Amino acid sequence: MQRRDTAIAELNERSREIFRQIVDAYVATGEPVGSRALSKKLARPLSPATIRNVMADLEDLGLLYAPHTSAGRLPTETGLRLFVSGLLEVGRLAPEERQNIDARCAAQGKSVEKTLDEAITLLSGLSRCISLVVAPKTESGFKHLEFVPLAAGRALVVMINEHGLVENRIIDVPLGLPVSALVEAGNYLSTKLAGSTFDEALTEIRSELADHRSQLDQLTQKVVEAGLAVWAGERDKGGSLIVRGQARLLEDVTALADLERIRALFEALETKEQLVRLLDRANQAPGVQIFIGAQNELFNLAGCSMIVAPYQNSREQIVGAIGVIGPTRLNYARIIPLVDYTAKVIGRMIG
Repeated sequence: MQRRDTAIAELNERSREIFRQIVDAYVATGEPVGSRALSKKLARPLSPATIRNVMADLEDLGLLYAPHTSAGRLPTETGLRLFVSGLLEVGRLAPEERQNIDARCAAQGKSVEKTLDEAITLLSGLSRCISLVVAPKTESGFKHLEFVPLAAGRALVVMINEHGLVENRIIDVPLGLPVSALVEAGNYLSTKLAGSTFDEALTEIRSELADHRSQLDQLTQKVVEAGLAVWAGERDKGGSLIVRGQARLLEDVTALADLERIRALFEALETKEQLVRLLDRANQAPGVQIFIGAQNELFNLAGCSMIVAPYQNSREQIVGAIGVIGPTRLNYARIIPLVDYTAKVIGRMIG
């Protein structure tokens, strides 16, 4: 392994250019590339025989392989990882793409999950891949809370944080509860939560209720406790996972083997615990991270790659992650900045 790493670092410019052309062709078509085709693409003319010798050297290093159906070469997963980490030239987003992402992530009047859903739906369309996001726990201070009566024994809790993000939950309330009790409970919690995070306010409210210092009647206190219980329970679960665009991977299927890999990936996606663990790894470090093929257990059998980036709150704490999943021949140069910019916009939106 040490010999291989040293040799990779010492690739000359000719070898790098041939390797780059093979990877570019693979990303574009998925087809192996032969020496004759390469001789027409290189900036400096080289004979097919010279190119074959270079390709053989790259194959010895584990960067290329020859599929049995063709004399051309394809990059290995090791080769793709080298290309992405050392040779890839990442592109820039077009202004209209930035504007589109900014508009989709505009948070005013929408819940956090609705905003994230729209953001990853757009990301799936732009990347033509599966997109996914772990929604954060609610950390921001609250601006307003109210209870809205629904059917008998049910009420809607509406919470608006200091950045204008809206969160809704349905709770059970005592039968025959007067609307005035809902109003009083909402006013009480709004006063306690204003300017505080949920965690900061929760201890104080529970202490006040336990010591009977709240001056609330029993029915109103039950509404307050029900609202707190629902929100505390949701937060204890951690961030929820949203996945969109699964059908994207079926648009480019050309062989039965491809279909089998996609089927295996769909089965893996059903096991959300694995996916959340993988996203948690992204939460441990800033910046875009790339997992190619067998580099992680989730895609070991699926022949896919994942590009993921964490996003932060206003205190620069990582609170979630967003990413895309697609075949190993992803257009990395285009998708990396898409994921990176979307993560940054979501971070600003979260506050």
